Amino acid sequence: MLPSLFHAAVLPVTPYQQNCTLLWCDKTMKGAILDPGGEVDRLIAAAAANKVAIEKIFLTHGHHDHASGAADLKRRTGATLEGPHVDDAFLLDALDEKRTIPGFEHAEPCMPDRYLAGGDAVSFGEVTFEVLHCPGHTPGHVVYFQREAKIAFVGDVLFRGSVGRTDLPGGNHRALIASIVEKLWPLGDDVRFLPGHGPMSSIGEERKSNPFVGAAALG
Repeated sequence: MLPSLFHAAVLPVTPYQQNCTLLWCDKTMKGAILDPGGEVDRLIAAAAANKVAIEKIFLTHGHHDHASGAADLKRRTGATLEGPHVDDAFLLDALDEKRTIPGFEHAEPCMPDRYLAGGDAVSFGEVTFEVLHCPGHTPGHVVYFQREAKIAFVGDVLFRGSVGRTDLPGGNHRALIASIVEKLWPLGDDVRFLPGHGPMSSIGEERKSNPFVGAAALG
C-alpha cells in the first residue's frame, strides 16, 4: 500500500498498545522508529529481522506511552533522536516519574538531539517526512507526513472516530480542534493516517463522520 520507496511495520507496545512504527528506506535499508514507548528489545529485534539499520528515532509527543523507551533505544543503537516540539520538554524530563505504572518500570527521561517545529523535515535513508506542529493533546505534539505516500503518523491528535484527550497537563481542547481543522484537513481526503492507538483511518472519513470534528460536529 506504500510506494516502493519505504516500508512500515506497526508494532503495538506496552499495556497501552501504543502504535510504535518501524520505518525503513527500501533503497538503503536505513530506518527509523517512531514513538518507542517501551519493549525496546522487541523493537531492536524487529529491525534486525527486517535487516534495518536504525538511524533515527522520532517522537510525536512526550507522553510516557510514546517516549519511555527512547533513551534506551538511542543508547543501544546510536540513533539520532528527533522531536517533538520543545514545548513538550517538561514531559520528557519527567518520564521517570511514570515508573510506578505497570509496564513502564524502565521509563527514563530523554533529551532529543533535535527539537522540531512546524515546517521542518526529517529523514531516514532517502525518505523525507514533513513536520506539522499540532498542539492540543500536548503543547509540543508534532505530526509526520509523507506526501508521496499520502500517509501521516498523527500520534494522539486524531483517531478513527475520536480525538486526543485534552485533560492532561498542557492539554487544550480548542488548540486540538484548531490543529485538526487547520493542519490535518488540508492534507487531503485521500490521505491515510495511523494514530497513536487503534486502527488506521483517512482524513476524508474523519472529516465526514468523526463525532468530534466531522462535518456534523463543526457545522
